[in-house]
Amino acid sequence: MNSLNITFLNAHFPPYNVTPPPIFMCKNTNPYKSYKILKLVIIVNSYTVIMSTTIFFFIFSSFFFLDHHALADDESKDINWWCNTTPHPEQCKYFMGRDPECSKPKSRQDFRTMTIKVAMERALDAQTHAQSLGQGCRSKRRLVAWRDCRNLIDDTIIQLNSTLQGINTNDSFTDFDAQTWLSTALTYIGTCRTGSLELNVSKFISPIVSGNVSELLSNSLAINGGLLDQEPEQKDDEFPSWVTSHERKLLADLQLASRANVIVAKDGSGAFRSIQAAINYATSRRVGNGRVVIYIKRGVYRENIAINRNMNKVTLVGDGLRYTIITGSRSVPQGFTTYSSATVGVDGIGFIARGITFRNTAGQNNGQAVALRSASDLSVFYACSFEGYQDTLFVHAQRQFYKTCYIYGTIDFIFGNAAVVFQNCIIYVRRPLVGQANVITAQGRGDPFQNSGISIQNSRIMAAPDLKPVVAQFKTYLGRPWQQYSRTVILKSFIDSLVSPDGWLRWQDSNFALSTLYYGEYHNFGPAAGTRNRVKWPGYHVITSANVASRFTVSNLIAGGAWLPSTGVPFTAGL
Repeated sequence: MNSLNITFLNAHFPPYNVTPPPIFMCKNTNPYKSYKILKLVIIVNSYTVIMSTTIFFFIFSSFFFLDHHALADDESKDINWWCNTTPHPEQCKYFMGRDPECSKPKSRQDFRTMTIKVAMERALDAQTHAQSLGQGCRSKRRLVAWRDCRNLIDDTIIQLNSTLQGINTNDSFTDFDAQTWLSTALTYIGTCRTGSLELNVSKFISPIVSGNVSELLSNSLAINGGLLDQEPEQKDDEFPSWVTSHERKLLADLQLASRANVIVAKDGSGAFRSIQAAINYATSRRVGNGRVVIYIKRGVYRENIAINRNMNKVTLVGDGLRYTIITGSRSVPQGFTTYSSATVGVDGIGFIARGITFRNTAGQNNGQAVALRSASDLSVFYACSFEGYQDTLFVHAQRQFYKTCYIYGTIDFIFGNAAVVFQNCIIYVRRPLVGQANVITAQGRGDPFQNSGISIQNSRIMAAPDLKPVVAQFKTYLGRPWQQYSRTVILKSFIDSLVSPDGWLRWQDSNFALSTLYYGEYHNFGPAAGTRNRVKWPGYHVITSANVASRFTVSNLIAGGAWLPSTGVPFTAGL
Protein backbone atom coordinates (compact mmCIF):
# COMPACT_ATOMS: atom_id res chain seq x y z
CA MET A 1 0.00 0.00 0.00
CA ASN A 2 1.53 3.29 -1.02
CA SER A 3 2.22 6.18 1.31
CA LEU A 4 -0.48 8.53 0.07
CA ASN A 5 -0.53 11.86 1.78
CA ILE A 6 -3.52 13.18 3.64
CA THR A 7 -3.99 16.05 1.20
CA PHE A 8 -4.89 13.58 -1.53
CA LEU A 9 -7.13 11.51 0.68
CA ASN A 10 -9.21 14.56 1.55
CA ALA A 11 -9.03 16.24 -1.83
CA HIS A 12 -12.21 17.58 -3.41
CA PHE A 13 -12.59 17.06 -7.13
CA PRO A 14 -14.77 19.34 -9.28
CA PRO A 15 -18.45 18.84 -8.36
CA TYR A 16 -19.43 17.91 -11.86
CA ASN A 17 -18.27 17.94 -15.42
CA VAL A 18 -20.17 20.58 -17.38
CA THR A 19 -19.70 18.65 -20.63
CA PRO A 20 -23.08 17.09 -21.53
CA PRO A 21 -23.02 13.30 -21.44
CA PRO A 22 -22.76 11.68 -24.89
CA ILE A 23 -25.51 9.17 -24.12
CA PHE A 24 -28.04 9.01 -21.32
CA MET A 25 -29.56 5.85 -19.97
CA CYS A 26 -32.43 6.58 -17.61
CA LYS A 27 -35.02 5.00 -19.89
CA ASN A 28 -36.28 1.71 -18.49
CA THR A 29 -34.95 -0.37 -21.33
CA ASN A 30 -33.43 -3.82 -21.45
CA PRO A 31 -29.79 -3.48 -20.37
CA TYR A 32 -28.68 -5.78 -23.16
CA LYS A 33 -30.03 -3.21 -25.63
CA SER A 34 -28.84 -0.18 -23.70
CA TYR A 35 -25.27 -1.42 -23.53
CA LYS A 36 -24.66 -2.92 -26.94
CA ILE A 37 -21.70 -0.54 -27.09
CA LEU A 38 -19.96 -2.78 -24.56
CA LYS A 39 -19.62 -5.51 -27.13
CA LEU A 40 -17.52 -3.17 -29.24
CA VAL A 41 -15.09 -2.29 -26.49
CA ILE A 42 -14.72 -5.17 -24.08
CA ILE A 43 -15.86 -8.72 -23.57
CA VAL A 44 -18.34 -8.96 -20.71
CA ASN A 45 -18.61 -12.29 -18.98
CA SER A 46 -22.01 -13.16 -17.61
CA TYR A 47 -22.05 -15.55 -14.75
CA THR A 48 -24.36 -16.88 -12.12
CA VAL A 49 -23.58 -16.74 -8.45
CA ILE A 50 -25.71 -19.25 -6.56
CA MET A 51 -25.62 -18.90 -2.82
CA SER A 52 -27.69 -19.29 0.29
CA THR A 53 -26.59 -16.59 2.67
CA THR A 54 -27.09 -14.55 5.75
CA ILE A 55 -27.79 -10.93 5.08
CA PHE A 56 -26.66 -8.23 7.44
CA PHE A 57 -25.60 -4.71 6.44
CA PHE A 58 -23.62 -2.71 8.94
CA ILE A 59 -24.22 0.94 7.98
CA PHE A 60 -22.58 3.80 9.79
CA SER A 61 -24.12 6.62 7.74
CA SER A 62 -27.80 5.76 7.44
CA PHE A 63 -28.81 9.39 7.90
CA PHE A 64 -29.09 9.65 4.11
CA PHE A 65 -32.30 7.65 4.22
CA LEU A 66 -35.87 7.67 5.44
CA ASP A 67 -37.67 4.35 5.74
CA HIS A 68 -37.33 2.73 2.34
CA HIS A 69 -40.63 0.87 2.54
CA ALA A 70 -42.45 4.17 2.83
CA LEU A 71 -40.45 5.61 -0.03
CA ALA A 72 -41.12 2.66 -2.30
CA ASP A 73 -44.83 3.45 -2.39
CA ASP A 74 -44.41 7.16 -2.99
CA GLU A 75 -44.39 8.04 -6.70
CA SER A 76 -45.00 11.75 -6.19
CA LYS A 77 -41.38 12.74 -5.52
CA ASP A 78 -39.43 14.32 -8.36
CA ILE A 79 -35.81 13.62 -9.23
CA ASN A 80 -34.53 16.53 -7.12
CA TRP A 81 -36.13 15.01 -4.02
CA TRP A 82 -34.61 11.63 -4.76
CA CYS A 83 -31.19 13.10 -5.47
CA ASN A 84 -31.25 14.86 -2.11
CA THR A 85 -31.22 11.43 -0.44
CA THR A 86 -27.78 10.67 -1.93
CA PRO A 87 -24.28 11.61 -0.69
CA HIS A 88 -23.65 13.66 -3.87
CA PRO A 89 -26.95 15.36 -4.77
CA GLU A 90 -25.51 17.99 -7.16
CA GLN A 91 -23.94 15.43 -9.47
CA CYS A 92 -27.12 13.38 -9.32
CA LYS A 93 -29.33 16.33 -10.25
CA TYR A 94 -27.04 17.47 -13.04
CA PHE A 95 -26.73 14.15 -14.85
CA MET A 96 -30.24 12.89 -14.21
CA GLY A 97 -31.95 16.23 -14.71
CA ARG A 98 -31.07 16.24 -18.39
CA ASP A 99 -33.48 13.44 -19.27
CA PRO A 100 -37.28 13.65 -18.74
CA GLU A 101 -37.39 9.86 -18.26
CA CYS A 102 -35.64 10.43 -14.93
CA SER A 103 -38.12 12.99 -13.67
CA LYS A 104 -40.10 10.73 -11.32
CA PRO A 105 -38.69 7.40 -10.21
CA LYS A 106 -41.48 5.05 -9.17
CA SER A 107 -39.60 3.48 -6.26
CA ARG A 108 -36.23 3.20 -4.60
CA GLN A 109 -35.49 0.19 -6.82
CA ASP A 110 -36.31 2.29 -9.87
CA PHE A 111 -34.07 5.10 -8.65
CA ARG A 112 -31.27 2.64 -7.92
CA THR A 113 -31.33 1.42 -11.52
CA MET A 114 -31.21 5.02 -12.74
CA THR A 115 -28.19 5.84 -10.58
CA ILE A 116 -26.32 2.78 -11.85
CA LYS A 117 -27.10 3.60 -15.48
CA VAL A 118 -25.84 7.16 -15.02
CA ALA A 119 -22.64 5.82 -13.44
CA MET A 120 -22.32 3.46 -16.41
CA GLU A 121 -22.66 6.32 -18.86
CA ARG A 122 -19.88 8.27 -17.14
CA ALA A 123 -17.70 5.15 -16.96
CA LEU A 124 -18.11 4.64 -20.70
CA ASP A 125 -17.03 8.24 -21.18
CA ALA A 126 -13.97 7.58 -19.00
CA GLN A 127 -13.25 4.50 -21.10
CA THR A 128 -13.24 6.66 -24.22
CA HIS A 129 -10.76 9.02 -22.56
CA ALA A 130 -8.60 6.05 -21.56
CA GLN A 131 -8.46 4.78 -25.13
CA SER A 132 -7.51 8.20 -26.52
CA LEU A 133 -4.76 8.68 -23.94
CA GLY A 134 -2.89 5.65 -25.26
CA GLN A 135 -1.35 7.78 -28.00
CA GLY A 136 0.26 10.05 -25.39
CA CYS A 137 2.20 7.36 -23.51
CA ARG A 138 5.65 8.69 -24.30
CA SER A 139 7.26 7.53 -21.07
CA LYS A 140 7.35 4.25 -19.17
CA ARG A 141 5.58 5.81 -16.18
CA ARG A 142 2.72 7.07 -18.32
CA LEU A 143 2.46 3.76 -20.12
CA VAL A 144 2.30 1.73 -16.90
CA ALA A 145 -0.31 4.00 -15.30
CA TRP A 146 -2.36 4.11 -18.49
CA ARG A 147 -2.40 0.32 -18.85
CA ASP A 148 -3.59 -0.04 -15.27
CA CYS A 149 -6.32 2.56 -15.67
CA ARG A 150 -7.51 1.20 -19.01
CA ASN A 151 -7.95 -2.25 -17.47
CA LEU A 152 -9.53 -0.86 -14.31
CA ILE A 153 -12.06 1.21 -16.24
CA ASP A 154 -12.97 -1.83 -18.34
CA ASP A 155 -13.40 -3.80 -15.11
CA THR A 156 -15.56 -1.02 -13.66
CA ILE A 157 -17.89 -1.29 -16.63
CA ILE A 158 -18.06 -5.06 -16.19
CA GLN A 159 -19.12 -4.64 -12.56
CA LEU A 160 -21.83 -2.15 -13.50
CA ASN A 161 -23.05 -4.25 -16.39
CA SER A 162 -23.20 -7.37 -14.19
CA THR A 163 -25.23 -5.41 -11.63
CA LEU A 164 -27.72 -4.17 -14.21
CA GLN A 165 -28.07 -7.59 -15.80
CA GLY A 166 -28.60 -9.09 -12.35
CA ILE A 167 -31.32 -6.58 -11.50
CA ASN A 168 -33.17 -7.24 -14.75
CA THR A 169 -32.63 -10.88 -15.62
CA ASN A 170 -31.01 -12.97 -12.87
CA ASP A 171 -33.31 -14.71 -10.38
CA SER A 172 -30.42 -15.62 -8.08
CA PHE A 173 -29.18 -12.03 -7.92
CA THR A 174 -29.37 -10.34 -4.51
CA ASP A 175 -29.04 -6.76 -3.33
CA PHE A 176 -25.88 -7.74 -1.50
CA ASP A 177 -24.37 -8.87 -4.83
CA ALA A 178 -25.08 -5.39 -6.11
CA GLN A 179 -23.42 -3.84 -3.05
CA THR A 180 -20.31 -5.96 -3.62
CA TRP A 181 -20.02 -5.19 -7.32
CA LEU A 182 -20.73 -1.46 -6.91
CA SER A 183 -18.18 -1.34 -4.09
CA THR A 184 -15.67 -3.03 -6.37
CA ALA A 185 -16.34 -0.57 -9.19
CA LEU A 186 -15.65 2.35 -6.85
CA THR A 187 -12.44 0.67 -5.64
CA TYR A 188 -11.21 0.29 -9.23
CA ILE A 189 -11.55 4.03 -9.90
CA GLY A 190 -9.59 4.77 -6.72
CA THR A 191 -6.86 2.32 -7.73
CA CYS A 192 -6.43 4.09 -11.06
CA ARG A 193 -6.07 7.42 -9.30
CA THR A 194 -3.64 6.01 -6.73
CA GLY A 195 -1.37 4.51 -9.39
CA SER A 196 -1.14 7.81 -11.25
CA LEU A 197 -0.03 9.53 -8.05
CA GLU A 198 2.57 6.86 -7.33
CA LEU A 199 4.19 7.45 -10.72
CA ASN A 200 3.63 11.23 -10.66
CA VAL A 201 1.44 11.24 -13.78
CA SER A 202 -1.85 12.27 -12.18
CA LYS A 203 -2.31 15.21 -14.57
CA PHE A 204 -1.96 12.87 -17.54
CA ILE A 205 -4.50 10.40 -16.09
CA SER A 206 -6.89 13.12 -14.92
CA PRO A 207 -9.32 12.85 -17.89
CA ILE A 208 -10.06 9.25 -16.88
CA VAL A 209 -10.86 9.90 -13.22
CA SER A 210 -12.32 13.42 -13.19
CA GLY A 211 -15.70 12.68 -14.78
CA ASN A 212 -17.64 12.12 -11.54
CA VAL A 213 -17.73 8.35 -11.88
CA SER A 214 -16.70 7.99 -8.22
CA GLU A 215 -19.42 10.30 -6.97
CA LEU A 216 -22.12 8.61 -9.01
CA LEU A 217 -20.97 5.18 -7.86
CA SER A 218 -21.10 6.42 -4.27
CA ASN A 219 -24.71 7.46 -4.86
CA SER A 220 -25.54 4.02 -6.24
CA LEU A 221 -23.96 2.34 -3.22
CA ALA A 222 -25.96 4.49 -0.81
CA ILE A 223 -29.28 3.85 -2.54
CA ASN A 224 -28.67 0.12 -2.86
CA GLY A 225 -27.60 0.00 0.80
CA GLY A 226 -31.11 1.08 1.78
CA LEU A 227 -32.54 -2.00 0.05
CA LEU A 228 -30.58 -4.58 2.03
CA ASP A 229 -32.70 -6.69 4.36
CA GLN A 230 -31.90 -9.28 6.98
CA GLU A 231 -32.42 -12.99 6.40
CA PRO A 232 -32.17 -16.04 8.70
CA GLU A 233 -28.65 -16.88 9.82
CA GLN A 234 -26.81 -19.65 8.03
CA LYS A 235 -26.13 -22.76 10.08
CA ASP A 236 -22.61 -23.59 11.15
CA ASP A 237 -21.34 -26.07 8.59
CA GLU A 238 -18.11 -27.21 6.99
CA PHE A 239 -19.04 -25.57 3.71
CA PRO A 240 -21.32 -22.71 2.72
CA SER A 241 -24.52 -24.15 1.28
CA TRP A 242 -23.94 -22.26 -1.96
CA VAL A 243 -20.72 -24.15 -2.72
CA THR A 244 -21.65 -26.93 -5.11
CA SER A 245 -21.12 -30.54 -4.13
CA HIS A 246 -18.64 -30.87 -7.01
CA GLU A 247 -16.49 -28.03 -5.65
CA ARG A 248 -16.63 -29.48 -2.14
CA LYS A 249 -15.22 -32.75 -3.44
CA LEU A 250 -12.69 -30.82 -5.51
CA LEU A 251 -11.22 -29.06 -2.51
CA ALA A 252 -11.19 -32.17 -0.34
CA ASP A 253 -9.68 -34.34 -3.07
CA LEU A 254 -6.07 -35.15 -2.21
CA GLN A 255 -5.63 -36.71 -5.66
CA LEU A 256 -6.79 -33.56 -7.44
CA ALA A 257 -3.40 -32.98 -9.06
CA SER A 258 -3.53 -36.33 -10.85
CA ARG A 259 -6.77 -35.31 -12.55
CA ALA A 260 -5.66 -31.85 -13.62
CA ASN A 261 -6.48 -30.53 -17.08
CA VAL A 262 -2.89 -29.37 -17.54
CA ILE A 263 0.39 -30.13 -15.77
CA VAL A 264 3.22 -27.61 -15.42
CA ALA A 265 6.75 -28.79 -14.57
CA LYS A 266 10.12 -27.07 -14.56
CA ASP A 267 11.84 -30.34 -15.46
CA GLY A 268 9.84 -30.81 -18.64
CA SER A 269 7.74 -33.73 -17.35
CA GLY A 270 4.54 -31.76 -17.84
CA ALA A 271 2.87 -30.25 -20.88
CA PHE A 272 4.22 -26.78 -20.01
CA ARG A 273 7.19 -25.23 -18.25
CA SER A 274 5.41 -21.86 -17.85
CA ILE A 275 2.38 -21.37 -15.59
CA GLN A 276 1.07 -18.49 -17.67
CA ALA A 277 1.28 -20.54 -20.85
CA ALA A 278 -0.64 -23.37 -19.18
CA ILE A 279 -3.37 -20.99 -17.96
CA ASN A 280 -3.71 -19.40 -21.40
CA TYR A 281 -3.96 -22.79 -23.06
CA ALA A 282 -6.41 -24.37 -20.61
CA THR A 283 -8.81 -21.43 -20.42
CA SER A 284 -8.87 -20.93 -24.19
CA ARG A 285 -9.85 -24.56 -24.74
CA ARG A 286 -12.33 -24.92 -21.93
CA VAL A 287 -15.61 -26.61 -22.82
CA GLY A 288 -18.61 -24.80 -21.36
CA ASN A 289 -18.33 -23.12 -17.97
CA GLY A 290 -16.47 -25.89 -16.16
CA ARG A 291 -13.57 -25.41 -13.81
CA VAL A 292 -10.00 -25.57 -15.14
CA VAL A 293 -7.51 -27.34 -12.86
CA ILE A 294 -3.80 -26.76 -13.38
CA TYR A 295 -1.30 -28.83 -11.43
CA ILE A 296 2.02 -27.08 -10.83
CA LYS A 297 4.77 -29.51 -9.86
CA ARG A 298 7.42 -28.57 -7.34
CA GLY A 299 9.87 -25.92 -8.46
CA VAL A 300 10.57 -22.20 -8.39
CA TYR A 301 8.72 -20.44 -11.21
CA ARG A 302 10.09 -16.99 -11.96
CA GLU A 303 7.31 -15.28 -13.85
CA ASN A 304 4.65 -12.62 -13.46
CA ILE A 305 1.23 -14.13 -13.98
CA ALA A 306 -2.06 -12.48 -14.95
CA ILE A 307 -5.35 -14.35 -14.59
CA ASN A 308 -7.58 -11.84 -16.33
CA ARG A 309 -11.30 -11.15 -16.19
CA ASN A 310 -12.03 -13.72 -18.91
CA MET A 311 -10.29 -16.55 -17.05
CA ASN A 312 -13.00 -17.65 -14.63
CA LYS A 313 -13.00 -20.75 -12.41
CA VAL A 314 -9.28 -21.42 -12.52
CA THR A 315 -7.73 -23.68 -9.87
CA LEU A 316 -3.97 -23.79 -9.31
CA VAL A 317 -2.76 -26.80 -7.29
CA GLY A 318 0.83 -27.03 -6.10
CA ASP A 319 2.90 -29.68 -4.40
CA GLY A 320 2.74 -27.73 -1.16
CA LEU A 321 3.75 -24.22 -0.14
CA ARG A 322 7.33 -25.32 0.57
CA TYR A 323 7.78 -26.83 -2.85
CA THR A 324 5.75 -24.94 -5.46
CA ILE A 325 6.84 -21.30 -5.51
CA ILE A 326 5.87 -18.49 -7.89
CA THR A 327 8.21 -15.53 -7.56
CA GLY A 328 8.82 -12.10 -9.05
CA SER A 329 10.62 -8.89 -8.06
CA ARG A 330 8.65 -5.93 -9.42
CA SER A 331 8.30 -2.84 -7.22
CA VAL A 332 7.19 0.79 -7.33
CA PRO A 333 10.77 2.20 -7.29
CA GLN A 334 11.39 0.19 -10.47
CA GLY A 335 8.64 2.13 -12.25
CA PHE A 336 5.60 -0.07 -11.60
CA THR A 337 2.46 0.93 -9.74
CA THR A 338 1.60 -1.04 -6.62
CA TYR A 339 -1.18 -2.63 -8.70
CA SER A 340 1.15 -3.74 -11.52
CA SER A 341 3.98 -4.84 -9.21
CA ALA A 342 2.13 -8.07 -8.33
CA THR A 343 3.90 -11.35 -9.00
CA VAL A 344 0.45 -12.88 -9.54
CA GLY A 345 -2.65 -10.81 -10.33
CA VAL A 346 -6.07 -12.47 -10.32
CA ASP A 347 -9.28 -10.97 -11.68
CA GLY A 348 -11.20 -13.99 -12.98
CA ILE A 349 -14.19 -15.07 -10.89
CA GLY A 350 -14.05 -18.12 -8.62
CA PHE A 351 -10.26 -18.53 -8.45
CA ILE A 352 -8.89 -21.25 -6.13
CA ALA A 353 -5.26 -21.83 -5.10
CA ARG A 354 -4.00 -24.70 -2.95
CA GLY A 355 -0.50 -25.53 -1.76
CA ILE A 356 1.44 -22.68 -3.43
CA THR A 357 3.79 -19.90 -2.27
CA PHE A 358 3.36 -16.47 -3.88
CA ARG A 359 6.52 -14.41 -3.42
CA ASN A 360 7.95 -10.99 -4.23
CA THR A 361 11.72 -10.73 -3.75
CA ALA A 362 12.13 -6.98 -4.37
CA GLY A 363 13.28 -6.73 -0.75
CA GLN A 364 13.11 -4.24 2.10
CA ASN A 365 14.74 -1.38 0.21
CA ASN A 366 12.32 -1.35 -2.72
CA GLY A 367 9.11 -0.20 -1.07
CA GLN A 368 5.78 -1.38 -2.40
CA ALA A 369 6.14 -4.82 -3.96
CA VAL A 370 3.11 -7.11 -4.16
CA ALA A 371 3.32 -10.91 -4.12
CA LEU A 372 -0.37 -11.50 -4.85
CA ARG A 373 -3.10 -9.13 -5.97
CA SER A 374 -6.63 -10.52 -6.03
CA ALA A 375 -9.90 -8.97 -7.17
CA SER A 376 -11.41 -12.39 -7.86
CA ASP A 377 -14.97 -12.61 -6.62
CA LEU A 378 -15.74 -15.76 -4.63
CA SER A 379 -12.07 -16.70 -4.47
CA VAL A 380 -10.33 -19.13 -2.11
CA PHE A 381 -6.71 -19.53 -0.98
CA TYR A 382 -6.10 -22.71 0.96
CA ALA A 383 -2.79 -23.76 2.57
CA CYS A 384 -0.85 -21.09 0.66
CA SER A 385 1.94 -18.70 1.62
CA PHE A 386 2.43 -15.03 0.70
CA GLU A 387 5.94 -13.63 1.13
CA GLY A 388 7.23 -10.10 0.77
CA TYR A 389 7.98 -6.99 2.79
CA GLN A 390 5.91 -3.87 2.11
CA ASP A 391 2.48 -4.53 0.52
CA THR A 392 2.83 -8.32 0.29
CA LEU A 393 -0.85 -9.23 -0.08
CA PHE A 394 -3.14 -6.90 -2.01
CA VAL A 395 -6.71 -7.99 -1.23
CA HIS A 396 -7.89 -5.57 -3.86
CA ALA A 397 -11.67 -6.08 -4.11
CA GLN A 398 -14.62 -8.52 -4.11
CA ARG A 399 -15.22 -11.50 -1.79
CA GLN A 400 -12.20 -13.53 -0.68
CA PHE A 401 -11.43 -16.27 1.85
CA TYR A 402 -8.03 -17.41 3.16
CA LYS A 403 -7.74 -20.63 5.14
CA THR A 404 -4.64 -22.04 6.86
CA CYS A 405 -2.30 -19.62 5.07
CA TYR A 406 0.98 -17.92 6.00
CA ILE A 407 1.47 -14.19 5.34
CA TYR A 408 4.89 -12.51 5.72
CA GLY A 409 5.66 -8.79 5.57
CA THR A 410 6.63 -5.52 7.22
CA ILE A 411 4.56 -2.46 6.24
CA ASP A 412 0.85 -2.57 5.32
CA PHE A 413 1.42 -6.11 4.16
CA ILE A 414 -2.25 -7.07 4.18
CA PHE A 415 -4.01 -4.22 2.42
CA GLY A 416 -6.81 -3.39 0.01
CA ASN A 417 -10.58 -3.03 -0.11
CA ALA A 418 -11.91 -6.56 -0.46
CA ALA A 419 -14.47 -8.21 1.80
CA VAL A 420 -12.04 -10.78 3.19
CA VAL A 421 -11.77 -13.26 6.03
CA PHE A 422 -8.50 -14.85 7.17
CA GLN A 423 -9.16 -17.98 9.18
CA ASN A 424 -6.60 -20.17 10.98
CA CYS A 425 -3.76 -18.26 9.35
CA ILE A 426 -0.31 -17.39 10.69
CA ILE A 427 0.76 -13.80 10.17
CA TYR A 428 4.53 -13.42 10.39
CA VAL A 429 5.97 -9.93 10.86
CA ARG A 430 9.44 -9.58 9.39
CA ARG A 431 12.36 -7.33 10.27
CA PRO A 432 11.95 -3.88 8.64
CA LEU A 433 14.58 -1.28 7.83
CA VAL A 434 16.14 0.70 10.66
CA GLY A 435 13.77 3.48 11.70
CA GLN A 436 10.67 1.79 10.31
CA ALA A 437 7.70 0.42 12.20
CA ASN A 438 5.75 -2.64 11.15
CA VAL A 439 2.06 -2.32 10.28
CA ILE A 440 0.12 -5.48 9.53
CA THR A 441 -3.04 -4.12 7.85
CA ALA A 442 -4.05 -1.05 5.85
CA GLN A 443 -7.67 -1.45 4.88
CA GLY A 444 -8.88 0.76 2.03
CA ARG A 445 -12.61 1.37 2.52
CA GLY A 446 -13.21 4.87 1.18
CA ASP A 447 -17.02 5.03 1.24
CA PRO A 448 -19.30 4.32 4.24
CA PHE A 449 -21.53 2.09 2.11
CA GLN A 450 -18.82 -0.16 0.73
CA ASN A 451 -19.32 -3.66 2.14
CA SER A 452 -15.61 -4.30 2.56
CA GLY A 453 -13.23 -4.94 5.40
CA ILE A 454 -10.57 -7.26 6.81
CA SER A 455 -11.52 -9.91 9.37
CA ILE A 456 -8.77 -11.97 11.02
CA GLN A 457 -10.19 -14.90 12.96
CA ASN A 458 -8.68 -17.80 14.94
CA SER A 459 -5.24 -16.83 13.65
CA ARG A 460 -1.79 -16.12 15.09
CA ILE A 461 0.24 -12.89 14.87
CA MET A 462 3.91 -13.60 15.52
CA ALA A 463 7.46 -12.44 14.81
CA ALA A 464 9.18 -14.06 11.84
CA PRO A 465 12.58 -15.67 12.48
CA ASP A 466 14.49 -12.60 11.23
CA LEU A 467 12.59 -10.27 13.60
CA LYS A 468 12.70 -12.43 16.74
CA PRO A 469 16.32 -11.63 17.79
CA VAL A 470 15.73 -7.86 17.46
CA VAL A 471 12.01 -7.62 18.21
CA ALA A 472 12.54 -5.04 20.96
CA GLN A 473 14.10 -2.61 18.46
CA PHE A 474 10.97 -2.22 16.32
CA LYS A 475 7.36 -1.32 16.99
CA THR A 476 4.60 -3.38 15.41
CA TYR A 477 0.97 -2.31 14.96
CA LEU A 478 -2.15 -4.20 13.97
CA GLY A 479 -3.18 -1.64 11.37
CA ARG A 480 -3.55 1.95 10.23
CA PRO A 481 -6.27 3.74 8.22
CA TRP A 482 -5.37 3.95 4.56
CA GLN A 483 -8.78 5.39 3.72
CA GLN A 484 -11.44 7.25 5.68
CA TYR A 485 -13.73 4.33 6.52
CA SER A 486 -11.00 1.74 7.05
CA ARG A 487 -12.44 -1.36 8.73
CA THR A 488 -10.49 -4.20 10.38
CA VAL A 489 -11.48 -6.64 13.12
CA ILE A 490 -9.40 -9.30 14.91
CA LEU A 491 -11.37 -12.12 16.50
CA LYS A 492 -10.23 -14.84 18.91
CA SER A 493 -6.63 -14.72 17.67
CA PHE A 494 -3.24 -15.08 19.37
CA ILE A 495 -1.29 -11.81 19.51
CA ASP A 496 2.33 -12.25 20.53
CA SER A 497 4.46 -9.75 22.44
CA LEU A 498 5.79 -7.98 19.33
CA VAL A 499 2.61 -5.87 19.02
CA SER A 500 2.79 -2.48 20.74
CA PRO A 501 0.41 -1.92 23.67
CA ASP A 502 -1.51 0.83 21.83
CA GLY A 503 -2.17 -1.66 19.03
CA TRP A 504 -3.05 0.65 16.16
CA LEU A 505 -1.18 3.44 14.34
CA ARG A 506 -2.29 6.83 13.06
CA TRP A 507 -1.92 7.60 9.37
CA GLN A 508 1.24 9.67 9.04
CA ASP A 509 0.88 11.11 12.57
CA SER A 510 -2.39 12.82 11.66
CA ASN A 511 -5.93 12.65 13.04
CA PHE A 512 -7.17 11.31 9.74
CA ALA A 513 -10.15 8.91 9.97
CA LEU A 514 -9.93 8.36 13.73
CA SER A 515 -13.67 8.84 14.16
CA THR A 516 -14.82 7.24 10.89
CA LEU A 517 -12.73 4.06 10.88
CA TYR A 518 -13.91 0.86 12.56
CA TYR A 519 -11.24 -1.19 14.30
CA GLY A 520 -12.30 -3.91 16.70
CA GLU A 521 -10.84 -6.68 18.86
CA TYR A 522 -12.78 -9.57 20.35
CA HIS A 523 -11.58 -12.23 22.81
CA ASN A 524 -8.01 -12.31 21.56
CA PHE A 525 -5.30 -13.89 23.69
CA GLY A 526 -1.55 -13.85 24.08
CA PRO A 527 1.06 -11.48 25.58
CA ALA A 528 -0.08 -8.41 23.59
CA ALA A 529 -3.82 -9.10 23.46
CA GLY A 530 -4.68 -6.88 26.41
CA THR A 531 -6.75 -3.82 25.44
CA ARG A 532 -6.27 -1.61 28.51
CA ASN A 533 -3.58 0.50 26.83
CA ARG A 534 -5.07 0.47 23.34
CA VAL A 535 -5.72 3.71 21.43
CA LYS A 536 -8.67 5.82 22.58
CA TRP A 537 -9.93 6.75 19.13
CA PRO A 538 -13.71 7.10 18.60
CA GLY A 539 -13.51 4.45 15.88
CA TYR A 540 -11.69 1.84 17.96
CA HIS A 541 -13.84 -0.75 19.76
CA VAL A 542 -13.15 -3.40 22.36
CA ILE A 543 -15.92 -5.78 21.36
CA THR A 544 -17.51 -7.50 24.34
CA SER A 545 -20.77 -8.67 22.81
CA ALA A 546 -20.91 -11.92 20.86
CA ASN A 547 -23.76 -10.44 18.83
CA VAL A 548 -21.56 -7.56 17.71
CA ALA A 549 -18.58 -9.84 17.03
CA SER A 550 -20.74 -12.19 14.99
CA ARG A 551 -21.26 -9.46 12.43
CA PHE A 552 -17.67 -10.00 11.37
CA THR A 553 -17.70 -13.78 11.06
CA VAL A 554 -17.96 -15.77 7.85
CA SER A 555 -21.63 -16.49 8.44
CA ASN A 556 -22.75 -12.89 8.68
CA LEU A 557 -20.25 -11.42 6.26
CA ILE A 558 -20.91 -13.76 3.37
CA ALA A 559 -24.08 -11.93 2.37
CA GLY A 560 -25.73 -8.66 3.05
CA GLY A 561 -23.28 -5.88 3.21
CA ALA A 562 -20.43 -5.88 5.75
CA TRP A 563 -17.61 -8.10 4.46
CA LEU A 564 -18.23 -10.77 1.95
CA PRO A 565 -15.72 -13.61 2.00
CA SER A 566 -16.06 -16.57 -0.27
CA THR A 567 -14.93 -20.10 0.47
CA GLY A 568 -15.04 -23.60 -0.80
CA VAL A 569 -12.91 -25.04 2.02
CA PRO A 570 -13.91 -26.17 5.50
CA PHE A 571 -14.47 -23.13 7.69
CA THR A 572 -15.97 -21.90 10.94
CA ALA A 573 -19.20 -20.08 10.15
CA GLY A 574 -19.59 -18.31 13.49
CA LEU A 575 -17.44 -17.42 16.45
